[in-house]
Amino acid sequence: MLLSLAQWLQTLSPEFGFFRVFQYLTFRAVLAALTALLIGLAAGPFVIRRLRELKIGQPIRGYGMETHLSKSGTPTMGGVLILLSIAISTLLWADLSNRFVWIVLLVTLGFGAIGWADDWRKVVHKDPEGMRSREKYFWQSVIGLLAALYLVFSISESSNLRVLELFFNWVRSGFDVNLPPKAGLLLPFIKEVSYPLGVLGFVVLTYLVIVGSSNAVNLTDGLDGLAIMPVVMVGSALGVFAYVTGSAVYSKYLFFPHIPGSGELMIFCAAMAGAGLAFLWFNTHPAQVFMGDVGALALGGALGTIAIIVRQEIVLAIMGGIFVAEALSVMLQVTYFKYTKKKFGEGRRLLKMAPLHHHFEKSGWKETQVVVRFWIITMLLCLVGLSTLKLR
Repeated sequence: MLLSLAQWLQTLSPEFGFFRVFQYLTFRAVLAALTALLIGLAAGPFVIRRLRELKIGQPIRGYGMETHLSKSGTPTMGGVLILLSIAISTLLWADLSNRFVWIVLLVTLGFGAIGWADDWRKVVHKDPEGMRSREKYFWQSVIGLLAALYLVFSISESSNLRVLELFFNWVRSGFDVNLPPKAGLLLPFIKEVSYPLGVLGFVVLTYLVIVGSSNAVNLTDGLDGLAIMPVVMVGSALGVFAYVTGSAVYSKYLFFPHIPGSGELMIFCAAMAGAGLAFLWFNTHPAQVFMGDVGALALGGALGTIAIIVRQEIVLAIMGGIFVAEALSVMLQVTYFKYTKKKFGEGRRLLKMAPLHHHFEKSGWKETQVVVRFWIITMLLCLVGLSTLKLR
């Protein structure tokens, strides 16, 4: 919005030439981060107060950690504050004609709506389980598949009409269309290697990454500040990748595929970082507010969508290793419990409690120790991910 205004002012008079600074992605990214940060800090107390007045408190599962019982009633659905800050900042500073900005924003808000419905059931209906898994996965799948079907053709085309034309050509051809190498699966640390996925493979991968990362972040969001800081770090790192792939010069120099328009996602990533830091101000231990599913599902979906656009799915798994470990811990715990119950008549557990952060709490770690150590691990993993920019 402000970019268009600055461009219009430049056409009126040479005196407004200093507005050319708005053309620089890095300048707008810094302002996007600051804008989201200030919105979050300013609106935070009001949002928390309103959530308390509406009695939107976090229900605690009966089988959860005993030490968490004191958190019962803490306002939840604070993810609304994050989404509001991201949306306003992105709309102010991003190029609104950019197709990637809109698809990421729509996926983020779509997953946020699913999380809102889930949290609302927990709060209003006093059901700690919220939306049932099948219903939640259904709506996540709808959004994930729609995003995948759009992205599979928009990676190489900048026109929405051209994307629609390619989609119909794919259907008419019997679902057999070759994609450019930039749409293949890129391996980190290896120069110019791209494994062709085909349209179906790209759609399946995109669906798994978006839905998987959304649920992984949601599973991680179990302790004060545990999920939001890794989201800030991983999102910021993805912003660097977006800047590189969006630049014809840097992408060629670093042997990355050039994705025209992807650089604008740096604005969204910066807004996400600013909004996340503002939320952490209120979410740090002892938390004044929880983000709830409305925030966790949305932020995870955003990270997955950005990773797909900049073709860094594997690097996302590396940098978001904490999210991957949390999700795997739940999957392994449930699978092993069902297997042993069927074989031995009694369910057994691999971990003391899942997700993984609860296992460490049960092992004697304090909540703040788990959180800060997970932050440190994420920081190291993000550095490993960023090293793939040059180590190829």
